[in-house]
Amino acid sequence: MRGVAGACLLVLPLLTLAACSPRPEGRGSGVVSLNPCTDALLVELGDPAQIAALSSYSSTPGQSSLPLTVARRFPSTRGTMEEVLAARPSVVVSGGFTPPATAQAYRRMGVRLVELGIASTVEESDAQIRQMAALLGHRQRGEALIARIHTALAQAAPPAGQAAVPTLVWHGGGLVSGPHTLISDVMARVGLAPLSATKGLSQAQYLPLEAVVADPPALVLAVAHSGQGTDGRRSGARAISHPVLDRLPHTRRAELDPSLEYCGGPTIIALAQRLAQIRQDLPQEHP
Repeated sequence: MRGVAGACLLVLPLLTLAACSPRPEGRGSGVVSLNPCTDALLVELGDPAQIAALSSYSSTPGQSSLPLTVARRFPSTRGTMEEVLAARPSVVVSGGFTPPATAQAYRRMGVRLVELGIASTVEESDAQIRQMAALLGHRQRGEALIARIHTALAQAAPPAGQAAVPTLVWHGGGLVSGPHTLISDVMARVGLAPLSATKGLSQAQYLPLEAVVADPPALVLAVAHSGQGTDGRRSGARAISHPVLDRLPHTRRAELDPSLEYCGGPTIIALAQRLAQIRQDLPQEHP
């Protein structure tokens, strides 16, 4: 932003900022995404010319739901009002937690805000794909992506009659993924039984190592974050590398990239393939 409009953005409160910013006719026709999950949908379904900016998360290793080489082809934003307006979008797509003052500011400036929360099922992800595809004017691309997702899920499904493998999704620090989440839905479709559902564990509940040892699952999926702990190992890897787990003869362990856990859309394909590979690699006593 330049001149008077830039000064307003820098020094006035958010709602006053909206009043002194350029009017709607100054907006462009592109879309700004403020969330790594919507970044992936925008890149998958939109034309390059429609992408005004992606969130800075997608250009950051360990936080992106896109290949970094793809994400870095496009402008990025940290989501500040000044940066978003500088991209001159007609639409801003965010997660489901936009502050009311920010949403009102977008409306005052003639920028449409579309909020897509975290999908908790494949069906909710399908609905978001259709919403984004319609927004971009590419409904057929949306249906094609949905077809690819369901094909990948079908290919990742276990053979008929094969028992589901009791599986714990465990984050660094001992937090678990809850039952009403997208990863739990995908796990159930590919032959892994989420332990959170059978044990009554809620999202982000703390599960100590002692509880895992006392009632070990057949499989532990450690969500391995890119940051390092004080011991120099990746924070997610600390859970699966604890020496006491080596004494559990019937528990297998594998790492899961955190970028696969929360996002719907094309991320489901990679998640289903990764989980199916983990299941196939298990020894025969845990088919």
